[in-house]
Amino acid sequence: MEVEEQIIRELHQVPRQHYREILDFIREKKKKAGKLISDTALASESSLKKDWLRPEEDEAWADL
Repeated sequence: MEVEEQIIRELHQVPRQHYREILDFIREKKKKAGKLISDTALASESSLKKDWLRPEEDEAWADL
């Protein structure tokens, strides 16, 4: 059984008054995942900018 199916099955067994808490939990997990991606992108920017900020790169992308 896939995890998604297990989650849905479990959700159907939870009292409805807990749905808001579950929704908040899911949204918080999504927010943390998005922040992790943003942090990784920011961390890699400094190491990659030495290749990005070159005249050759500007020329290569000039026609786009």
